[in-house]
Amino acid sequence: MPKPPRKPSFAARTGRAVPHAMPVVAMALVVVLLGAFLWLLQRNEREEEALALIKDALWVEQNLHFQLASDEDKLERLAESLGRTEVDLRQFAAMARLVVNTNPAIERVLWLDAQGRTLLAEPPLSGKEGPGKEGQETAGTDGMTRDDAVRIARSSGLRAYGGPYRIDATDRGFDAAFPLFRDGTYVGALVGVFSFEAMLTHHVPWWFAQRYQLEVIDATGVALGSKSRMMVPGSMAGSAPDPARSHVIPFDPPGHGLALVATAYPTDSNVTRTVLVAAIFALTGSALWSLWSLRRHIAGRLRAEEALREEHAFRKAMEDSLTVGMRARDLDGRITYVNPAFCRMVGLTEEELVGRGPPMPYWLPEEIDRAEAALQDVLAGRAPESGLEMRFQRANGERFEALIYEAPLIDANGRQTGWMGSVLDITERKHAEELARQQQERLQQTSRLITMGEMASTLAHELNQPLSAIASYCTGCLNRLRSDRCDTQEVVAEVSGALEKLAAQAKRAGLVVRRIHDFVRKRDPKVAPCSLAEVLEDCVGLAGSDAARLGVRVELDAPADLPLVTGDRILLQQVVLNLMRNGIEAMARTPRADRRLTVTVRQTGGDGGEEAGRLLLTEIRDHGCGIAPEVADRLFSPFFTTKREGMGMGLNICRSIVEHHRGRLWFETAAAGTRFLFTLPVHAQTPDRTTDTIPDHSAEAAE
Repeated sequence: MPKPPRKPSFAARTGRAVPHAMPVVAMALVVVLLGAFLWLLQRNEREEEALALIKDALWVEQNLHFQLASDEDKLERLAESLGRTEVDLRQFAAMARLVVNTNPAIERVLWLDAQGRTLLAEPPLSGKEGPGKEGQETAGTDGMTRDDAVRIARSSGLRAYGGPYRIDATDRGFDAAFPLFRDGTYVGALVGVFSFEAMLTHHVPWWFAQRYQLEVIDATGVALGSKSRMMVPGSMAGSAPDPARSHVIPFDPPGHGLALVATAYPTDSNVTRTVLVAAIFALTGSALWSLWSLRRHIAGRLRAEEALREEHAFRKAMEDSLTVGMRARDLDGRITYVNPAFCRMVGLTEEELVGRGPPMPYWLPEEIDRAEAALQDVLAGRAPESGLEMRFQRANGERFEALIYEAPLIDANGRQTGWMGSVLDITERKHAEELARQQQERLQQTSRLITMGEMASTLAHELNQPLSAIASYCTGCLNRLRSDRCDTQEVVAEVSGALEKLAAQAKRAGLVVRRIHDFVRKRDPKVAPCSLAEVLEDCVGLAGSDAARLGVRVELDAPADLPLVTGDRILLQQVVLNLMRNGIEAMARTPRADRRLTVTVRQTGGDGGEEAGRLLLTEIRDHGCGIAPEVADRLFSPFFTTKREGMGMGLNICRSIVEHHRGRLWFETAAAGTRFLFTLPVHAQTPDRTTDTIPDHSAEAAE
């Protein structure tokens, strides 16, 4: 399994964190610098606006003073005309009217006598504004009335200004009093009534009104007049004044705490700048968010790449440690990947293999057609699931056996892009199998030799009987020929009978010798049709001496008309003889009267189907001690035996021989003893008994 990721060190974390934090720090610095720049720009603009406000306010204040001074000069000249000895009232009225009409800031001109009564008013006063009332109604807010202004002018001989007062419901103004002296005697005063609204309306230029709101306020902050196209924050009539956007200049003359207040209008540029600043900060926030998202994405990709590198390193180590060769090919059979084990196996480098198409350099020259056919089967999806055995050669010419398993190579989209094959070098396994096969053959030969040795004494005893009989017959014949009996016919008949029995005994001895020779001789199996009944008869004859020695009665039930089987006669004899000998030895402790070995053979093979009668079932039954349950499971295992002198290969070899003949060998526990059974298939084309070509062993034995 992949190792858990190691925790990075502090230096490594710091080394990775610094590059990641730099964009954020840079972005934060940009935002801070941008904010500082905008703040400085805002402050400079405010300072410039304040400076411009001051300049413009001073200019308009000077302009108002200039206009006021000009109006006062006209009123003063008008007052000088009243100081003359003879005054033409009509002419004075015309002059006063001219002054009022040509100077819009002058609302009205009054001529007062020495007692303060109005002698002339231009424009005339209405009934409500009649003489003797005007001075009382126009008292200023600071208590300075017109009478006070006239009194100060009379005492000083100079012009004097009255406090502000309401001229009508919508306008306020002030008085400028000029004393009138005639021949050094005070004779009255000339009063000019100035309107703040008219003064501001006519003496403040339009461009100033476009930029600022101009107001005239008294000492209490009450607006006496203004020129403005809108209410702005900081105006005297509105909310609290903004010192940064307003400038206050004392309005003297006329004095009495009056002041001019100029307030700058909010400019559209500020709104636009605010929107731009908000947009910049919004974009900066969006950029920071995008940077944060990108950082998360990059961090995720880095973690994925780190995990991928860990997985790749793990798989690379696993592939390098494999002894199984891995080979990937595309759909055209061209190699796209090989692992180090496959390179070592074929003795070629990865560069020499990747990209190569058929024929491959590791194919055997004499098996190119077979390898090409196998490749086409794989590409067509007909690769055998159990694997394909091939022989390859290395770059140095050494050849080896390979077992190949092929599987489809599927990509991440579920499409097949080729084939992945695992290659196993089974040369050692093949050698081991061949060695095991050779050892098994040697064991079989050894078993036969051991059996031959055991049979030698038995067969010697058996050979002794025919040879003794032959000797007896020969002695009898000689004795008969040397006798004095003259009956020739009788002698010939007796000698002929003896010689026939002698020949029969010689034939029997030859058969015994032939059996021994065929059984012991090492030769390849000779599969041919043979009579199983004759095989059983031969085995009964071979085992007869052992059976007689142990007191076992052998019963053979083998019909002569049984069909032939296909097999090796000698091997089948070995099977039957081995089973008979086991049965005979198993009855060593059986009462002598019950020692009976039954050998039967019959046709079988089903319940009337197609295979009915196609098998021969041979049964060898003894009445011995039987087989213990703990022994039954291992009875056919190699090297397992219950005999002290046994090798444990007899039954195993017998079962191998029967299965080699496409038969089956097993055993069954009977009521008394054991039944060993085996089946053999009937020869497919049973030859005509009259033209049987089975070798006549009797004739061979006779030879």
